[in-house]
Amino acid sequence: MTISMYAASVPVFQRQLGALGKIFDKAAAHAAARKTPEANYLQTRLYPDMLPLVRQMHIAADFAKGTPALLAGVEPPKYEDNEASFAECKARIDKTLAYVATFKPEQIDGSAGKDITRTIAGAPMTFKGGIYLAHFAMPNFYFHVATAYPILRYCGVEIGKRDFIGGM
Repeated sequence: MTISMYAASVPVFQRQLGALGKIFDKAAAHAAARKTPEANYLQTRLYPDMLPLVRQMHIAADFAKGTPALLAGVEPPKYEDNEASFAECKARIDKTLAYVATFKPEQIDGSAGKDITRTIAGAPMTFKGGIYLAHFAMPNFYFHVATAYPILRYCGVEIGKRDFIGGM
């Protein structure tokens, strides 16, 4: 069975980013019920040298919008990283999902052999599209979505594996 570059990216970003948005809804309800400032959650990190929850969301959203754009050969939109509430985070996720939904299979399929250049740690790196998607973009996306989950569990938000996986 072969899978298209579109099928391996856009629907996955949509499902997982949508699940992250629903997890953030549960976190907002949890914070409201406990009268805890949302900033306490958004700035939580699991270890001092790790990024806080809000940055995990930023990076996941950036991979979700940037990867299809790079594969399609278009410039992704730039968003300010200034979200300070769950509602603002959810709006960013929704804006990202709306952008990702604009891509069509014919824009992305066939990009497996295309050169994709990204600046990483200050140095340009070039990947073939298929390698970029499977070995760089998707692992990074999943890392940041998956890291948001235990941060919220650490904060006491009652979420489980089904929340992380999202709708199938």
